[in-house]
Amino acid sequence: MSSVLTNVSFRAMFKLALAASLLTALVSSVHGHGYVQEIKAGGTTYTGYLPYQDPYMNPAPQRIVRKIPGNGPVTDLSLIDVQCNGYTAGGVAGSAPAPIYATVAAGSQMALNWTTWPDSHKGPMITYMARAPSDITNWNPGTSAVWFKVAEAGLVNGKWAATDLLTASNSIYTFTIPPKLKAGQYIIRHEIIALHAATSYPGAQVYPSCIQVQVTGSGTALPTSFVSFPGAYTASTPGIVFDVYQGPSTYPIPGPSVWTGGN
Repeated sequence: MSSVLTNVSFRAMFKLALAASLLTALVSSVHGHGYVQEIKAGGTTYTGYLPYQDPYMNPAPQRIVRKIPGNGPVTDLSLIDVQCNGYTAGGVAGSAPAPIYATVAAGSQMALNWTTWPDSHKGPMITYMARAPSDITNWNPGTSAVWFKVAEAGLVNGKWAATDLLTASNSIYTFTIPPKLKAGQYIIRHEIIALHAATSYPGAQVYPSCIQVQVTGSGTALPTSFVSFPGAYTASTPGIVFDVYQGPSTYPIPGPSVWTGGN
């Protein structure tokens, strides 16, 4: 009898130890990377898409952020995943449109609240926009060249946008919608590119989020030059392969120049 009890106790202890190990690994994974968890736009606060909660809620919450599979990165820059970090399984190209959008005035600021970002994941923070030709809640850009850059921050006076400046701002990144941008519906593609493993390709880790907005205002400006995702970044793009451990004083932020809209 004691032998049976010992075996049962051993199996129970083993299961508990295994469960604890898996939980520790999950917590470590969840806190090891990150995503935009909250957005403030036009005086309204929106919860971002929460990949570890939203898929299990019924009914599904209405979000302005397109779905992401988790808090992990994209490293293969040839994949459609680099656009919005969206699902590719099941035939969905890039990321499925979200059901709603925020309303924000041209020239106003948006504040994006990231989950706690790890100190080791240094790199730039870059923001693009793409104008929807139709209803934003049904539009997917695919691989078309429709994206233009509206904000960027890299290595500033020895401090990285991520993690140094982001940590100093309590994980909140703020940028301005171009003041003269023409009214309409847009996807905002915001990303961190983590460079801690970027000494060779693939190594740079891209963490994109896509946010749907309706821009209001009387502006008439639109850019004339665009990039695609995938396409904007390749293994040879300056800033994609980069050694953050050599104490650099400058950093070439990947992608095109920032379009200000004539402000």
